[in-house]
Amino acid sequence: MTSQTPDERFPIVFTEGTPVIRIPPRLSVIEAVDFKTTCQSLLEDHEPIQEMILDFSGTMFMDSSGVGALVSTHKAVVSQGGTLILHQVSPPVMAVLSMTSLDKVLNITPASLPENSNQPQPPQRPPETHPSVRSPIKRLIDIVGSLVGLAITGIILIPVAIAIKRDSPGPIFFGQTRCGWLGRHFKMWKFRSMRPDAERLKHQVQNQASGSFFKNTNDFRVTRVGKFLRRTSLDELPQFWNVLKGEMSLVGTRPPTPDEVATYQIPEWQRLDVKPGMTGEWQVSGRSQVRNFEDVIRLDLRYQRNWSLMYDLKLIAKTVWILFQKNSGAY
Repeated sequence: MTSQTPDERFPIVFTEGTPVIRIPPRLSVIEAVDFKTTCQSLLEDHEPIQEMILDFSGTMFMDSSGVGALVSTHKAVVSQGGTLILHQVSPPVMAVLSMTSLDKVLNITPASLPENSNQPQPPQRPPETHPSVRSPIKRLIDIVGSLVGLAITGIILIPVAIAIKRDSPGPIFFGQTRCGWLGRHFKMWKFRSMRPDAERLKHQVQNQASGSFFKNTNDFRVTRVGKFLRRTSLDELPQFWNVLKGEMSLVGTRPPTPDEVATYQIPEWQRLDVKPGMTGEWQVSGRSQVRNFEDVIRLDLRYQRNWSLMYDLKLIAKTVWILFQKNSGAY
């Protein structure tokens, strides 16, 4: 029997008490919001569901909002003691799940290959969620810029390392897990500007920002050398390594932490449709003064709307100019 849902694009068929939800050809932001609503209504209107099946046989595109909807639904089903199963997942969707490591978390049944098909299947590429992601010229600019940046980093490495070590015991570099394109986790590197136990002491620092990110102008965990590194943005030079590896771009959106992403509503996942950047709209708009998460979203989405190679070059030029202004860096 088929039941009515909040959106007719998500018909539900119950098979021996197990709901099977058919996913439409695209699962982007508009569909993802309705999908989450459908699943929430299903979980609220029925007894605790032991198993929920999502039929992906006709789905050929999924972006970061779709990933966010899946993560949210998985958590909701598991919280009720149930299991979420993705059935007949097409290769394009499977590529996204594999890239984001969700294939290791979710129960997935890949789409069946045609009978008598002995031909090797071509590798599937993740979706082009934004034109900047597949631009070869943007990638070339990133590679050249990162090599130049790493050369500069190598020149100042020894004096910066000595200063960090003399000021505070602990490592020279600080690596933190951030979320990149489509929510994929990667380790972002900086010169250490805080005490080695900074993460453990974070709960003692008041968050002066609103929404899903953290900021404090007088964070006691920041060292004396760290304040200088942040004010001059020298602490961010090791991120050129992330750019060279392709985890970041010279220009993009602000790279969030997994804790931030865990609080996102579906539309906010759109900011993960592009690679995070060392600089971007949030940087040239006064990153230390941006304390409202809604402003971060607005700036990130404005970058996506306005993106072009020339726009990237303009933001890079603005960033260089701002770095030479007084009090231009982070707190």
